[in-house]
Amino acid sequence: MIDINSKQYFHLNNEKISYLFYVMKNGQLGHLYYGKDLGDLTEDDLRYIACHNNKASGTVKFAPEFSTFSLADRMQEYPTYGTSDFREGAISLEQGKDILYPDFKYQDYSVSNQRPRNLAKPGAYSEAGESQTLTIRLLDQDHQLELKLFYTIFKHNSAIVRNSQIRNIGNDDIKIQNLQSLTLELPTSDYDFLQLSGAWIKERHIKKRPLIQGITKIESLRGASSHQENPFIALTAKNVSLNHGEIYASNLIYSGNFVSQVEVDEWGTGRLMTGINPATFTWQLKKDEVFASPEAVIFYTNHGYNGLMTQTHQFAKQHIIDRKWQTIKRPIVINSWEACVFDFDEAKLLKLAQEAKNLGMECFVLDDGWFGHRDNDRTSLGDWSVDRKKFPQGLDHFSSALHKMGMQFGLWFEPEMVFPNTALFKRHPDWVVHHPYSRYSIGRGQYVLDFANPEVVDDIYQQMARIISKCHVDYLKWDMNRNITEAYSPYLKKLHLPQGEFFHRYILGVYHLYEKLLTSFPHLLIEGCASGGGRYDLGIMFYSPQIWPSDDSDAAERLDIMSGTMLAYPLSAFSNHVSAVPNGHVRRITSLKFRQDVASFGPLGYELDLNALSFPQKQAIHDQIEWYKQRRDLLVNGSFRQLIPLDDHNKYAWSVSKSKEQIIGFFRKLAKPNDTLDQYLSLSDLNLKAHYTINQQMTVSGKMLASFGLREPYQFNASNANTAQVAGDFQSYLFELKQD
Repeated sequence: MIDINSKQYFHLNNEKISYLFYVMKNGQLGHLYYGKDLGDLTEDDLRYIACHNNKASGTVKFAPEFSTFSLADRMQEYPTYGTSDFREGAISLEQGKDILYPDFKYQDYSVSNQRPRNLAKPGAYSEAGESQTLTIRLLDQDHQLELKLFYTIFKHNSAIVRNSQIRNIGNDDIKIQNLQSLTLELPTSDYDFLQLSGAWIKERHIKKRPLIQGITKIESLRGASSHQENPFIALTAKNVSLNHGEIYASNLIYSGNFVSQVEVDEWGTGRLMTGINPATFTWQLKKDEVFASPEAVIFYTNHGYNGLMTQTHQFAKQHIIDRKWQTIKRPIVINSWEACVFDFDEAKLLKLAQEAKNLGMECFVLDDGWFGHRDNDRTSLGDWSVDRKKFPQGLDHFSSALHKMGMQFGLWFEPEMVFPNTALFKRHPDWVVHHPYSRYSIGRGQYVLDFANPEVVDDIYQQMARIISKCHVDYLKWDMNRNITEAYSPYLKKLHLPQGEFFHRYILGVYHLYEKLLTSFPHLLIEGCASGGGRYDLGIMFYSPQIWPSDDSDAAERLDIMSGTMLAYPLSAFSNHVSAVPNGHVRRITSLKFRQDVASFGPLGYELDLNALSFPQKQAIHDQIEWYKQRRDLLVNGSFRQLIPLDDHNKYAWSVSKSKEQIIGFFRKLAKPNDTLDQYLSLSDLNLKAHYTINQQMTVSGKMLASFGLREPYQFNASNANTAQVAGDFQSYLFELKQD
């Protein structure tokens, strides 16, 4: 997978892609190519693609001895601003009051076949024989700095994982102001910039804009990857469709402040960079100290959006999420929140749990309100002790009753927050994130704990571990409802460290708490949640095999959230709940069937008062759960493909396939009068020599399905009452295809 020629050319390739770079005449690294596999390359091939004897007009020579060489018109692997290149660079350093212009020259390389999973920090992992990692070592002799660039290629994926590491080998301190995780240079910018943007309760909608000269970027400055933006971006060819067209994409295995951007220069070439947001970042590096950027990943496909999803989903499932969750059944949960909010006791909860058990649910998740004196959302965060008024015999007694019932026990925490009326705050007011002035912001009545301080993380871990151990918790919902303001750490002040280190140290503290919990409780299923989808990223997914994608559980809104989310993240991570109507966030009323059909794709749950339902509603839920259980592995771990163009925001269809089975979901938000009678969904990945049974009613050849497609369900048109299969607004219809 990694070929090195003359210690100058480096070719990472598999059957899907080639990634090619080389050592330029100035000793720095130049980028040559990333795209479809080039096969075996001769030295003549390499010299030809690297030939760049011309110098663009209006540029500055890199050095007097290089008459035709300027970095302004060269594609580079890790560029530095201001050394004849005036585009934004991947690295910015200071020493005292001096700005440095480092000149990192190639020294040597090494190749490793090992990439074990390490809970200490999120990153890609692989098993034996699945990947190779190339490490390039560069040196700036003048400033006594060592830079290592890491490249990992996987045997069966188009992904290239990259990050950088800098070591101070001199005697003087330096400050890192910017250290991006990766740079990808493209010879053209004739792409649209696709981002997944939105807001609370409408996260990760697909938005596109053309690249033009200048910088196109998204970023977060909130301390989390955020509801508003997501670290994933894609550059899509102008002619891209579901199954055709080139796409380059990047994502960051990180959950804190980030930037993802593309800069287009005067010649129309593009430079993609992603990493920690330098706007809120400084890092002090003393002699012999090392700093490593988070890992980032790039993808390439020439098979359109479905080709991209094949790569991003496979990468996340095989190299980010712990693989054990592909074989462990995700429990069907009943979450207590909508049914009870804060108004409950043990008897009320057990009644709800028994009804859930009768309907086939498998895990009771006790949401907010079980601790301190938490009768509203303005108290008790930080004091994780059981509310004895609600649980006079203890939470372990309630958990034991659930387990005897045959139910798993899930519990809600918001470990990163604290209220000013808690014992924790009164003991340690210095554990709160705030600047040292009289006024600082408060959100939801709560403050953010200083997770840059290891003592804070350990205190919260000890509180959580006592509960998890004593109550035999199987499932943990980790919430985070407030972004960081007045980012200032008393802990860093005490250590005389720059406050610019806070945001990165904070998210490392979050990861450390995950690490401690999963080390102590390796079978604990942790569902990520950040006021819904405010931290839906590969960093959290490394620890949480599923994430609550949005507080908005309205099925119609979830169609758009899912369409965006699936471009970057697998279906197995998309946690679903069937909730009550009118929906609490949009007041929309949809049928139980529509809500259940949408929620069936991915891990399934319910969040409503089951005891308030009618007998027919309960029977429908029971039947749906039985149907889902028989197909759970397919619906959670199957391969996901879109069947209707992504710019159609009224009609949606997707397939999930595994082995010889496919389930296809069709959804329409608003009915159209007298619509076209016969419309077809284009299917792929069919065996043309086999036959397929559709909903146990009709058998059709694979060749016929591939040629004509799958007929959409008949929509009511005022004249076809006897044959219509869907009618009214918010339609849903499921097809099940089985290969003979």
